[in-house]
Amino acid sequence: MSTPEREHVSSAERLFFALWPDDALRQQLVQCRDTLAADSDGGRLVPAENLHLTLAFLGRTGIRQRACVEAMADVIKCSAFELQLNRFGYWPRPQVLWIAPLEMPEALITLATALHTGAEGCGSKLDARPYRAHITLMRKLTQAAQDVDCPPLIWPVDRFVLVRSRALPQGVKYEVLREWGLGEESFEG
Repeated sequence: MSTPEREHVSSAERLFFALWPDDALRQQLVQCRDTLAADSDGGRLVPAENLHLTLAFLGRTGIRQRACVEAMADVIKCSAFELQLNRFGYWPRPQVLWIAPLEMPEALITLATALHTGAEGCGSKLDARPYRAHITLMRKLTQAAQDVDCPPLIWPVDRFVLVRSRALPQGVKYEVLREWGLGEESFEG
């Protein structure tokens, strides 16, 4: 017989809110990633199907907490926006190569802040560091490419998603659980 506490722990999932690229943008990201990888030392490519821009990482989330964050996301009002991915960078300590917007649109900041605040209201313990919008392209690099030969990527953002992260023997797998439109009523994914 399972106790409510044990049931809560066993049913917890690793979740996060994200912007999820469509197939065309995902292909552009892969081309950029591969170009940069050819001029970088070492590293692991982030699989194409895992490329995303995190808005709020919720961590281990139980059934009730998930219901709370989904209900919170249902009422978020934010307009669609255009995101220009035109800045590449490398963080040496985590050895991560990334692409990001040089300037963050106000709507992106509003959306990330609303999700962060709402998730905390549902009991999630989120990172207290300032939000840094980026897409991780490679991990575990010893040195990143110096000359970037990728054109800016334009991303018309009209939705955000809730994603489950599962660790499998072959690597991490992300699964979109729900999506919400920006500037419209929410809908199931």
